Amino acid sequence: MSLANKVAIVTGGNSGIGKAVALELAKQGASVVIDYVSHPEATDALEAQISALGVGVIGVQADVSKLDDLQRLFAAAVDKFGHVDIMVNNAGVETRTSILDTTEDQYDKVLDINLKSAFFGTQLAAKQMIKQGGGGRIINMTSIHEDWPMPGNTAYCLSKGGMRMLTRTAAVELAPHNILVVGVAPGAVATPINLSTMTDPALLQKLNAAIPLGRMAKPEEIATVVAFLASDAASYITATTIVTDGGMMQSSPGL
Repeated sequence: MSLANKVAIVTGGNSGIGKAVALELAKQGASVVIDYVSHPEATDALEAQISALGVGVIGVQADVSKLDDLQRLFAAAVDKFGHVDIMVNNAGVETRTSILDTTEDQYDKVLDINLKSAFFGTQLAAKQMIKQGGGGRIINMTSIHEDWPMPGNTAYCLSKGGMRMLTRTAAVELAPHNILVVGVAPGAVATPINLSTMTDPALLQKLNAAIPLGRMAKPEEIATVVAFLASDAASYITATTIVTDGGMMQSSPGL
């Protein structure tokens, strides 16, 4: 599953799933561009880890909800490495607010970071890959909530549902260029976004009981799926979502 000589951009890449993805792609031989908006010290530490693996790495501070920043991110990647072969649209937030309580600012923040960034990240990646020739991989980090309702988190579910159709539609459009577009839909993952659940024993017990495998996923377990999809081993997978949820969607009502 070698990714030697490949270059990957990972948005939201200095923590949680994004950090695990950046590390796994590097372990498979890819040079990595780490997008981040805060905690530069975490990016510096991750750069040191990846550099120690003997592959190229740069961190780029860019707010992917802004097109100008996304364009600057791609320019930095191409300037440093000359090409982009793998785009991982991972950046994401949630507000945990219902449709009755969500403000316009909350709605805009979730949709801009989760969906707008994935749309234009896909667009810019596709343009660069077409310019280079040879195809490429675009991997969208969605969620089981692209299909599965989550009352009290409506804007987040809407953003992930939009990513679902972005993945399918862009994949069909870009297939003639040998650009594969695939979604990865985790269930519950042990990352900072779930810290409130992880630190509440009652909530954690309830969540684990709803997962057939009995536990949350480790970020590394999601990262290995992304690395597989970025590799030649997944050369016939596109326009779909790989659900990675420990069986959660098949056993429980929406949480």
